[in-house]
Amino acid sequence: MRPVLATVDQPTTRIAAIRAEIDAAARRVGRDPAAVRIVGVTKTLPPDAVIAALDAGIDDIGENYVQEAERKHAAVARSASWHLIGGLQRNKVRHALRVFDWVETVDSSALALALQAGSESMGRRPAVLIQVNLSGAVGQRGIAPDGVEELARLLAGQSALVLQGLMTIAPADGVPETLRNHFRRTRELRDDVARRLGVELPHLSMGMSDDFSLAVEEGATFVRLGRALFGHRRPRSWREGA
Repeated sequence: MRPVLATVDQPTTRIAAIRAEIDAAARRVGRDPAAVRIVGVTKTLPPDAVIAALDAGIDDIGENYVQEAERKHAAVARSASWHLIGGLQRNKVRHALRVFDWVETVDSSALALALQAGSESMGRRPAVLIQVNLSGAVGQRGIAPDGVEELARLLAGQSALVLQGLMTIAPADGVPETLRNHFRRTRELRDDVARRLGVELPHLSMGMSDDFSLAVEEGATFVRLGRALFGHRRPRSWREGA
């Protein structure tokens, strides 16, 4: 028998405060707040969390795991823009392409070519971001900064993929100035690669619940928010109990 899970926290009570913080951060640096989109991260939460986010006006849904997202996508059956924000194995590319409109974690030429082949055969054309590992942290996914231009050039040449920019994860224990520097370096890298390739790379996915204001000040167009929207995740997740 499945365990009964408590009703997911409703993001409606938090969204106004979060949007106000985003607006203030954007205006401090002369940006249009409307250029910043919230990705509601529903990892381990039930389909009700996705519905709550959509009802609160959040159109972008972020998931880390393909299989979990497949089940939620089928259960929700509502219009949304789904973002894969976790690592993707090449043997799960076709499954991912059935769900996700955005793949934010492209970090190798092998994955890029697998996505191109799968998208072409399935008649899909997902938006993709290159995940960059600026810190060089062991165990963190992402391509090193000196490999971004070559991967971007490859992706920009694929007919079934739409390269949109970069994604990064800041150090979890960083002080504000370290975090700001991380986000600034990501933006500068994006700008440099776009200039060298002569292409537009409009998006930067960076910033999470503890640091999204800094990310917005440094140019984020997507901020990935889980706890800030839904509160702390419960000890027993929907994925474990389903």
